[in-house]
Amino acid sequence: MGFKTALYATHQAMGGKLVDFGGWDMPLHYGSQIEEHNHVRQNAGMFDVSHMTVVDVKGADAKAYLQYLLANDVAKIDAVPGKALYSGMLNPEGGVIDDLIVYNMQDSSGAWFRTVVNCGTREKDLAWMNKIAADFKVELTERDDLAMVAIQGPKAIELTKTVVSPARAALIDGLKVFQGLPEGDWFIARTGYTGEDGLEIMLPNAEVESFWTALNQAGVPACGLAARDTLRLEAGMNLYGHEMDDSVSPLAANMGWTIAWQPAERNFIGRSAIEAEKNAGPAFKLVGLVLRERGVMRAEQVVSVDGSDQKGLITSGTFSPTLGYSIALARVPTNIGKQCHVEMRGKQVLVDVVAPNFVRNGKPLV
Repeated sequence: MGFKTALYATHQAMGGKLVDFGGWDMPLHYGSQIEEHNHVRQNAGMFDVSHMTVVDVKGADAKAYLQYLLANDVAKIDAVPGKALYSGMLNPEGGVIDDLIVYNMQDSSGAWFRTVVNCGTREKDLAWMNKIAADFKVELTERDDLAMVAIQGPKAIELTKTVVSPARAALIDGLKVFQGLPEGDWFIARTGYTGEDGLEIMLPNAEVESFWTALNQAGVPACGLAARDTLRLEAGMNLYGHEMDDSVSPLAANMGWTIAWQPAERNFIGRSAIEAEKNAGPAFKLVGLVLRERGVMRAEQVVSVDGSDQKGLITSGTFSPTLGYSIALARVPTNIGKQCHVEMRGKQVLVDVVAPNFVRNGKPLV
């Protein structure tokens, strides 16, 4: 038996197919992955993401600590309360321990930060964060008292506002993209993992069931992990353990944009390793692959590139419900052209190489 979120019994009552995910019993789908996917692209859907790990970082050295811990620089979000920042947390060799979001928080005690890391990497993340924290005046608090619901899709914000208090609806109206703010003991962020607009709301465990039920009655269907995966892959969003891990550089995972090289005097864990890789020229990069013919690309399939003895590898692959054909993300030699071959069932299949994103806000990019 795995860990259970506060919505576990609700998922059972709604007919969710529960599976193990990172040690948690989570719903894979509630009947049709494709229908759930399409609801989010065309209307709205909600996901229980309470398995994510929320860690608050407070103390005199909170900013300095995160500036050393993360490849991106939290100084970028100083000026805007609630502003969010996406970053990799690297090891000294330049591999990605995890990717996370950090929010700039402020209250009567001063400035502090809220981080959200992956559930499957929780133990190693917390161990690493606490190890580095020993050299700083900071306090780390895991917020296991909070549940988290993601409401995503073109009508997500509109429908959510119908089931929350006027104060929370007003807060939602004022949120910028990639910003989150508190209202009472709720925290409401305009963020997501689907390529659609929407919200991620953290709230007390005791209140999440009634909120989930109200959303459902307002016309927001429950969606599972399967649809969340096809949605994030269409949007070209990385998944830890696929596009990146402890052995993969952010430069090889399409995360170069998340590295804050300036100011040059800011030292962060892994900087020297990825700086050397950048100067030498990375050997691999992350690209998108498209197969418009019959067949579905899958993770671990080998990619061959003309003019290179090095092989690439598909990191994530699926059938795209929005596009109607197969798409994939692949880590490949940097000299790749506009086409390459993927080994599928013993055959070399020619596929197109595109930028590593396929659908955003319901619109095809390929």
